Amino acid sequence: MIVFIFISFVLIADQLTKHLVRDTMVPGQSIPVLGDVVRLTYVENPGIAFGIRVSHGWIFTVLSILASIGIIVYLITQWKESGWIKSSLALILGGAVGNLIDRIAFSRVADFVDIGIGTLRWPVFNVADSAVVIGMFMLFITMYMQEKKRPPKKVTEEESACI
Repeated sequence: MIVFIFISFVLIADQLTKHLVRDTMVPGQSIPVLGDVVRLTYVENPGIAFGIRVSHGWIFTVLSILASIGIIVYLITQWKESGWIKSSLALILGGAVGNLIDRIAFSRVADFVDIGIGTLRWPVFNVADSAVVIGMFMLFITMYMQEKKRPPKKVTEEESACI
């Protein structure tokens, strides 16, 4: 159940914020939020993450769909997996689907969170991007912690002879 709440929250927050930005700003417009450090800057991203251009954008869209289906299948078949793994995958899926909706509906993703100091700025991003990054971070940390908890594998005589 928590998985669907995470996915729904990310999708609603992502699509709502993008809708507000599209309706109230013009591409290239920037509004200071915390001085020059945090700004709302409306950018339309036709590429992939961080504005990286790709020559065949439809390939990335197809790969995003396949990855999303893979996560859905995993969440359904591995429902006994830890809550942290499921939550992290839910964040990743919610973010991926949020940006996928934009790619299909508008052929570009609306980005608007602009963080940096002066000319040193992180690429403009959105709620979906944040969810994917947070989900990936949670997933890596959780998997690392689970691996550390596993008892060391015993080496058999055959394996030790190969060493």
